[in-house]
Amino acid sequence: MPTEQIGRADRILDAAKDLLLRWGYRRVTIDDIAKRAGVGKGTIYLHWRTREQLFFAVGAREAVAMLEAVVTAMRADPGEIALHRYMRRFFLEAMRRPVLRAIFTRDAETLDKFLSSPARKPLEGAKLLASREYLGVLARHGLLRAGLRPEDLDYPLPTIVFGFFAIEPMLPAEVSLSLEEKADHLADTLRRTFEPERLPDCEPAAERGIEIFEGLSRDFSNAAYGGGDGS
Repeated sequence: MPTEQIGRADRILDAAKDLLLRWGYRRVTIDDIAKRAGVGKGTIYLHWRTREQLFFAVGAREAVAMLEAVVTAMRADPGEIALHRYMRRFFLEAMRRPVLRAIFTRDAETLDKFLSSPARKPLEGAKLLASREYLGVLARHGLLRAGLRPEDLDYPLPTIVFGFFAIEPMLPAEVSLSLEEKADHLADTLRRTFEPERLPDCEPAAERGIEIFEGLSRDFSNAAYGGGDGS
């Protein structure tokens, strides 16, 4: 996509994100977004065919930023490839980005009917959480507990991770943990549940893991700017 079109798409996505967080999904119209972005309504439909695709694109662009942070961390420290450290960073990055936070905590006030839309599923699905390919890399390099196959994590891993997101609205006031402390609890839980007592050298796994997450980032970027659904 030409630079000019990307710049225009970013203005639209910025406007949609701002209005989504201010007013909530139910109230925001394409007309509102066009006015805020300074473009014609028809211009928006040149990028995204439906309102749902536009709001998926808002989340997909946030996912790209999150994945770029993950890759940067892995390049700086290969140990970030380990499941407990990746998911710790995933949790922190998602919770610090209001749109992703709303998706993962199922914030009905912000997202309303978007929560039941098929368009949002790729943003909270297994592909973003931890792809089977990534888990296969962990298994091949001894970063999962002996005898544990990637498919064995299909149910328990998202159950644990999404539980840390889902509990947010239900936490009693006296539980005053910082975001970092919550992330530490998640990491500790995953470390004890799925990983060997001693982790081997992570660098070989990190090289392949970076390729996987860069590819995933490209997929979400294409979906954000190309009007796809991320599937």
